[in-house]
Order: sequence, then C-alpha cells, then structure tokens
Amino acid sequence: MALITVIGRGHSGTRAISHTLYASGVFMGSQLNPSGDKIPPHALYDACRVMARYVTWKGGLSWDFDALFTMPIDAAFERLIDVYLSDILKNPASHKGWKIPETTLVYPWIVRLFPEIRFIHWIRDPRDCILGAHKTDDLRKFGVTYPLTQNVYKMRAISWFYQYQLMQATPKPKHVIHIRFEDFVLKQEETLKRLEAFLGIPLGRIVVRPDAVGRWKRVTDTSRYDFEFLHEAIVDNGYSLHTEV
Repeated sequence: MALITVIGRGHSGTRAISHTLYASGVFMGSQLNPSGDKIPPHALYDACRVMARYVTWKGGLSWDFDALFTMPIDAAFERLIDVYLSDILKNPASHKGWKIPETTLVYPWIVRLFPEIRFIHWIRDPRDCILGAHKTDDLRKFGVTYPLTQNVYKMRAISWFYQYQLMQATPKPKHVIHIRFEDFVLKQEETLKRLEAFLGIPLGRIVVRPDAVGRWKRVTDTSRYDFEFLHEAIVDNGYSLHTEV
C-alpha cells in the first residue's frame, strides 16, 4: 500500500496533479470537488487550527516552528485527521492519497503521522499564485498570526511565504519529490517520467494549458505582485525576478 499526498499552496496548480493521479487509478477520496480536493474539508480545517496553536509568531514575517518537530502531537489533531482521512485509510486500493491545499498548513505533523507517505511538493511562481483569491489567503482563519494588511495581494503573498517557510523548516520526509507547475505544463512528458519513477506507477496524461504559465507577467501593473520578501524564494526555485516572458 502506498499513500500519496500533494503539498502546495492554493492556486499552485495542484488540481493538475490531483486529476493526473485520479486518471491513473489512484484512489483520491470518496468525494472530490472540481479542483480535485478531497471533501468535505472541515475536519482538516479544524486540524490546521489545532496545530497552529503551537506555532509562535515572532513578529514581522518570522515564525518559530520548532515545537512542532519534537512535542507530542496533540490528540485532538490526530482524531481530526482520522476523521478527514477515514475513507482513504479504510480503502483497500494499493495506491491511494489525497490533495487539498490546506494539508500544507499541517505538513510537519502529517510527516510525523505518516512517515512512509510519498509527498509531492508542488510549487508555482508565487506571483501567479496570488493572482486569485483562495481560502488560505487570510491565515487568521486557520489560527496563524501574521502582520495585518489591507493590501489583498500582500496578504496572499504573506500566506504563500508562511507556507513556504513551514515547508522549508520541516525535516525532509523519507519520500519526497519537488515538482514545479511550470515544468508540468511546459515539459509534461519529462516531468511525468520523474513522477512515475518516484511513485512506481504509470501515470495518465491530461490536457494542460501553456497560457497558465507566467500569467502575472501579462498584467498591466506587475508591481502589485512584486514583494521583496518573496524574491529569495523566487530565485531559489528557478524563476526570474524580471517580467520578460
């Protein structure tokens, strides 16, 4: 039995990999929404709020995640995850898993609860991620403290940054692969071969849209998406700071 999950902020294009896994015979849950998210999500949302109690905001864009990696996992969190994943854990399929962006908010404890899980770290240029609204834009809804702002794009950028920092701080799982959405779209065959080798199963091919890449560059005022605190992550993940397509 192989468990698979996708880690990536909302609007990272994670529906593409969810639909790919589903089309490849991976059991992704009894109910899925059009984005390929496993629903209903409410138990997972509550689990996010439980774990957030143990994240310390240090002011600005700095959080202390250290307690998450050593403390006993809160029993309430485990119960909620059992509820959310009940159909997945009971299903006899040889390959099964789930996708919902909020899993990223509880990544450290998912790693600890399921040490053999295969994690697909999914990333997209953050400037494209913050073009549209997502439920995780306001992290306060999930119990996370952050600098308040009236700028909706800055709020989304902070959400992206927080989740990226959380992923970076978490000790590397036993099984993990990093995939860029842009590579999945523009180099689909090459990227799927990497995923097939990682998962040990053949994967179906879905239709992708090249115009989904670099959408932020085609916006009239690109400055609204240019936040200096994102620059290091942008460069580290192979994206250009400039607007040339």
